[in-house]
Amino acid sequence: MTQHNAIKLFEEKRVRAIWDDKEEKWYFSISDVVAVLTDSVNPADYLKKMRKRDPLLAQGWGQFVTPLLVSTAGGMQKVNFADTEAMLRIIQSIPSPKAEPFKLWIARVASERLEQIQKIV
Repeated sequence: MTQHNAIKLFEEKRVRAIWDDKEEKWYFSISDVVAVLTDSVNPADYLKKMRKRDPLLAQGWGQFVTPLLVSTAGGMQKVNFADTEAMLRIIQSIPSPKAEPFKLWIARVASERLEQIQKIV
């Protein structure tokens, strides 16, 4: 997988994103998205509770999550990412007024990258 790391901003908040050249799709940090949508100080704890509330999400979690190696404050670590489709499913389980604007933002980010690729080819 050839990756291109990026930091995307949603409402001035940081969301780590990785573009996969081979699959031609974006992957977004699940914990960053949860932090943005919920203002949670502990996104990992929020995710655990969310999966308990949504058994279908918990059941398919392994299919939604892609651990990717990224640079963090503690050095290189594997962080859970999800592609656009999986991220939209995860967002469905987050009761937040920011969810709909975030869905539109994530679709725009993906669309812009695909347009860039089409111009190159």
